Amino acid sequence: MKPQLLKVSKDVVDSFSARQDTLPDVNNRWHYHPEVELVYFKKGKGTQFIGDSISPFLTGDIVLVGSNLPHYWQFDNIFFQKHADITTDVSVVHFNENFWGDLFLNLPENMSIRTTLERSKRGLHIRSPFGENIGCLIEKIISAEGTRKIILLMEVLIAICECGESSLLASIGFQNNFQESEKDRINAIYNYSIANFKKQITLEEIAEVANISTNSFCKFFKSRSRKTYSQFINEIRVGQACKLLIDNKLNIKEICDESGFNNFSSFHKHFKQMKGKTPLSYQKSFLGSDK
Repeated sequence: MKPQLLKVSKDVVDSFSARQDTLPDVNNRWHYHPEVELVYFKKGKGTQFIGDSISPFLTGDIVLVGSNLPHYWQFDNIFFQKHADITTDVSVVHFNENFWGDLFLNLPENMSIRTTLERSKRGLHIRSPFGENIGCLIEKIISAEGTRKIILLMEVLIAICECGESSLLASIGFQNNFQESEKDRINAIYNYSIANFKKQITLEEIAEVANISTNSFCKFFKSRSRKTYSQFINEIRVGQACKLLIDNKLNIKEICDESGFNNFSSFHKHFKQMKGKTPLSYQKSFLGSDK
């Protein structure tokens, strides 16, 4: 499925860009760009699509997305409600891998930075609270000037490399080999799926959203994503379940219902297949690490 090539805005003063976003709909579409993207979610949560990975992102998380790796962050609906007393606060940094010169990363002293950028090609995710100190450094980049700005970016990349809690997102075999003519279809599919995953979405229904026949949709989706639409929608549901398990405000039965699964058996089966553990084990491992 075709992500959109996004041109990252630059200025003539800085060698890379850093900004703070307080709106949940900034670049909330399936896109990619040659720049590496570093994101700190100081406030906000939702579902993230990185390559072929679907998972929740939460307040305090940090994500490093490598060059030309398609990505898309969809904040939860509550952040779009006009009267909700909930805001987003996201720090975003974009930079070219070689903005500091072609020879810089090949210096032996910079092996940790080179390793971090190499791993970012699959997307790196650091969960809160392990990334809190890194998040503070990322915020400082936005207001820093001159050489200090570059030094802070180096410190962040080194800290990510040294963090033992970072996880890879996209599968090792993922490739961005999309066709230009398909660039808008993925956004329609993603947006509709995210808005309606709690109900049963028929193939006829999603094929109509994609503006192709049912048979064509099945072949199109499988050939581009290497998964069936059923697998895709269940990944979204499991991602929702992960967020609810971490929030720890609902019981397992309620989480099953709120995630769009028809019954607990199906919920348990798909969750364990995708996460390698039961919902309760996942919740205990996460909440245990957060103490």
